[in-house]
Amino acid sequence: MKFIWLFCCYTALVLGQNQYTKDYFRSPLDVPLQLSGNFGELRPNHFHSGFDFKTQKKEGFPVYAVADGYISRIKIAENGYGKAIYINHPNGYTSVYGHLQSGFGEVEKLIKREQYKAKSYEIDVSFSPNDLSVKKDEVIAISGNTGGSDGPHLHFEIRNTQSEKIINPMYFGFDELLKDSKRPILNSLMVYPLGQNSVVNQSKRPIAVSISQQADGSYIAEKVMVSGKIGFGITTIDYDDVSWNANGIFRVQTFLNGKTDFRYHFDTFSFDETRYVNALIDYGRYKKIGQRVQKLFAENPYPLSIIQPGNNNGIISITSNANQNYKIEIADFSENLTRVFIPIAFEPMAVKVNEEPITSKYWVKTNKENIFSVENVTVTIPANAFLKDFSMDFEVKNGLLHLHDDVEPAFANMTITFEDSLSSEKDRPKMFIGSIDGKKIYYYNTKRYKNSFTVYSKYLGDYKLFKDSMPPKIKIDKKIGGQWISQQETLQFTISDDLSGIKSYEGKLNGQWILLEYDPKTKKLIHRFLDGIVAEGKNDLKIVVTDNVGNSTIFETQFFRSQKP
Repeated sequence: MKFIWLFCCYTALVLGQNQYTKDYFRSPLDVPLQLSGNFGELRPNHFHSGFDFKTQKKEGFPVYAVADGYISRIKIAENGYGKAIYINHPNGYTSVYGHLQSGFGEVEKLIKREQYKAKSYEIDVSFSPNDLSVKKDEVIAISGNTGGSDGPHLHFEIRNTQSEKIINPMYFGFDELLKDSKRPILNSLMVYPLGQNSVVNQSKRPIAVSISQQADGSYIAEKVMVSGKIGFGITTIDYDDVSWNANGIFRVQTFLNGKTDFRYHFDTFSFDETRYVNALIDYGRYKKIGQRVQKLFAENPYPLSIIQPGNNNGIISITSNANQNYKIEIADFSENLTRVFIPIAFEPMAVKVNEEPITSKYWVKTNKENIFSVENVTVTIPANAFLKDFSMDFEVKNGLLHLHDDVEPAFANMTITFEDSLSSEKDRPKMFIGSIDGKKIYYYNTKRYKNSFTVYSKYLGDYKLFKDSMPPKIKIDKKIGGQWISQQETLQFTISDDLSGIKSYEGKLNGQWILLEYDPKTKKLIHRFLDGIVAEGKNDLKIVVTDNVGNSTIFETQFFRSQKP
């Protein structure tokens, strides 16, 4: 049986390399499909890797296996996809279902068995083809809102099983379920002077270009007056016919004087490259004002497979009196097109808006390792962590490290080290390095050697060495001490920590480990009596919650419960 399965997988991979089967997969839901997020959509630090299907703003819908296969992986996490199920199919693809409330039937039994085996809510377990097979149309789970979900929905993906690359589900026939007759919308057009001597419309800084929409749906931009090198950027959204909210586009293609130039489309990519969303967008503008401008050029090329950069990486040189014609095509998967026409003319002009002044004496050179030290703080930046050289603000004041503003994206970890000569050895185990964003403090996993504290981070910003001596808080939602609670289905607690954050939690009933489900969004910790651990009559309960530096709080009580009908 195992040999037959492997043979089928191999055959499907060979035959399916150049085309996708449109009618192999069914919908994972029986409700009419609507998207709250589509494939490749621009998200913080990543491209969206699948579809987010709306579930009518509520949980509890049956989730179906989209084709025959077997449960190949179950991953339960407090963040990310939350409760997620992976199914390998004999056609060489894997379907993924995330943010689930629970598994269903034998799948839920498998989840509980693995959690109790590991004595952990969070698990990541792989399975063989013989462990649990499923059939197309079989209910495998219940939709939910677990993990890093902002509201009830189903996250759905299709991956190549062998390469693990994510593939746009539209290729598998989902375009028939998500009809789209609407053109993408261009919200704004930006032009970027590139290079020390470039000027655009009397500016050496990026500026917006006025656009006007025509009767046929296309856009015409005002003439761009240039000397030197430039690149363009756009903000754009798309609507389909059924989802009623803005999503990302599928394809962008540019043309210079009729010849294809810089282009990209969201067909497939790997998880290893998804952080390069921060290179595709104007990262500094996004961090400052929240606007994601998609750059149609790469001043410093980066390894993102969805891009075909053209001959000059989308960079346009305007150095003579010859006018240039630039066109942008924006398309959704259904090939609804929006065209943007931009006339460009060479015009040396007096500069009215200069580049931002350089005020720092520190320079990051991207092609070599950079080491900066001030007072008790050392920052090491490896070669090629950033895509370009830049002047970096770097200072330490009253124990606070200001490591520039977070306006340049990093693609490798920087090493940040604080030396501490003031605290006692007794206090140091309770200390950590945290980043500061406004009033929020974010814990970083901190390594300590004697009086030296080190973290690894891909983010510029503010950092400080903190001491956390306060234990977490545990509050039971409904008092049960000494009471009969035979009608209750769950035990629920609210847990929190004011500084370093929750690291672990453990519950025991009558000395036996019990499963506690934790949702960081609501700070709720829940045990379900259906797990069958509770005893008839008297029960002794103990909950221990520990923060990231080892402070613990213990909650103990006794209650009574009858399981008899």
